[in-house]
Amino acid sequence: MRSALRSICAAIFCVVVLLGGCAVPPQATLEGPNGIAPWRGRLAVKVESDQSRSFSAGFELKGNGVAGELILYTPLGSTVAALSWSSGSALMRANGEVRHFESLNGLIKQAVGIEIPVAALFAWLGGDHMAVSGWDADLSQYDQGRITARRMAPAPLAELRLVLEK
Repeated sequence: MRSALRSICAAIFCVVVLLGGCAVPPQATLEGPNGIAPWRGRLAVKVESDQSRSFSAGFELKGNGVAGELILYTPLGSTVAALSWSSGSALMRANGEVRHFESLNGLIKQAVGIEIPVAALFAWLGGDHMAVSGWDADLSQYDQGRITARRMAPAPLAELRLVLEK
């Protein structure tokens, strides 16, 4: 009986330790440069071409199209990349390296696989249906924290999905 009780206790202990190792500590809510708390959630990008590609990550985004920071996370909470930009500067920190880009568009394309209209992205996150040539944003589920944007042109077709934390 005691060995069965020890086995059960050991199993419970292992489960608690494993679940604790997967937990992500809460992050402080720091306001971005525009006074708005950062957006957090999950993003997924799918590019439909000869060799379809997809990318997904957790994210934290703060700032605006002029200056800001985007941090991409794995499902377990470790940082994949940290992107930052300001007037005349666009950087990506990943794998212990820092890469400089000539533009925010080039930085975003390298990070997620396609160029995303950043000014429109911030508008969409704010609930504004900003029109962008070649893109169709669906904000019909905005109140549920979901945004979908599809790029029809230029080729290849692409889709961006955001699920925001409440």
